[in-house]
Amino acid sequence: MSIDVNNESGTEVDEQAILDIARYALARMRIHPLSELSVIVVDADAMEQLHVQWMDLPGPTDVMSFPMDELRPPSKDDDEPPQGLLGDIVLCPEVAERQGKEAPTEHSMDEELQLLTVHGVLHLLGYDHEEPDEKAEMFGLQAAIVDGWRAEKGLTGPSPAPTVS
Repeated sequence: MSIDVNNESGTEVDEQAILDIARYALARMRIHPLSELSVIVVDADAMEQLHVQWMDLPGPTDVMSFPMDELRPPSKDDDEPPQGLLGDIVLCPEVAERQGKEAPTEHSMDEELQLLTVHGVLHLLGYDHEEPDEKAEMFGLQAAIVDGWRAEKGLTGPSPAPTVS
């Protein structure tokens, strides 16, 4: 799995954890090991520009996903997953920090960025949360991936509650 993490935000973030949880999520979703992903960490001004340009919404947001080859998880366990360019995930640590503090189970900016990374991966794989049933599926899968990664890493304490909308 080729995953690049590029921090352009000026904020110190745990890039290794972002890389690790992205790799874990893609493996768990059975994405081809030769697929490529880019994660870019930007400041609030850059994120706001992207949010306005692509979503026509004001202000910075927490995560945005830009799919390339529209890869999907294989439908059956014996299917060979296709390889390709997954796309880009853009994260904003300033928004992540605020959301982590406001979450029902308060958590750090880095924990929120890990959650947002998984959220972005799922969007790249075609998951969405516009409808209640889609939201339940996506957020359930997101929680299972984050919990699985945290357990594998031996991290204790409650997993971050979803704060993305």
